[in-house]
Amino acid sequence: MKQTVLGLLIPFLGTALGAACVFFMKRELSVAVQRALTGFAGGVMVAASIWSLIVPAIEQSESMGKLSFLPALIGFWLGVLFLLLLDHVIPHLHRSSDKAEGPRSKLARTTMMVLAVTLHNIPEGMAVGVVYAGLISGSAEISVGGALALAIGIAIQNFPEGAIISMPLHAQGKSKGRAFADGVLSGVVEPVFGAITVLLSGLIVPAMPYLLSFAAGAMMYVVVEELVPEMSQGEHSHVGVIMFSVGFTLMMALDVALG
Repeated sequence: MKQTVLGLLIPFLGTALGAACVFFMKRELSVAVQRALTGFAGGVMVAASIWSLIVPAIEQSESMGKLSFLPALIGFWLGVLFLLLLDHVIPHLHRSSDKAEGPRSKLARTTMMVLAVTLHNIPEGMAVGVVYAGLISGSAEISVGGALALAIGIAIQNFPEGAIISMPLHAQGKSKGRAFADGVLSGVVEPVFGAITVLLSGLIVPAMPYLLSFAAGAMMYVVVEELVPEMSQGEHSHVGVIMFSVGFTLMMALDVALG
């Protein structure tokens, strides 16, 4: 149980440490650095979706023979549609955009920016939770090292996300303490949704392949809908592409080395 609690908290710790950058850095991150960090986060999420979620989902369905891809396919699309729904019902504002998405709201701009990050932290928390639920259930396709690799990988990509939230908020007039708190708050949903998933592990086990791929679909939605456009906009977009590749290969290496 201790390793599960630790696994759920590791990604949140990454967000908190990133948000703490507001206390040590005087200037807001440059556009190039933000683009690089966004690309890195996207690469980690794509690799995690494949090696830590989709591949185990297919392996767990091997008894279905040639149709072993079906649970992963169904779960993936359910994850995509779930994030699409959240995108339409939760007012939020992406960092690089001037126009809010979702229903009209009188919420402050900074609040909607935090909501945007919180929105895509939900599938990350679910991903870690469902993997640790599989570990608790004794799934042969999920090892302690593999679960830890996913938690560490998401924590690594959460670090720049925490900084990207807290530092612009401080630059817009919020105190360092409040900007740090908002950055941390954006990551709280990860251990919360992860814990809910683990607590329901008894009900989840039969549907594990669907839930693994559900988390993968939700994360891929975030990458394509938000991170790829942000890392590619403007000049010198190759910085984002290179860092995407770095994040992808790092997560791939972590999963194989620790799995």
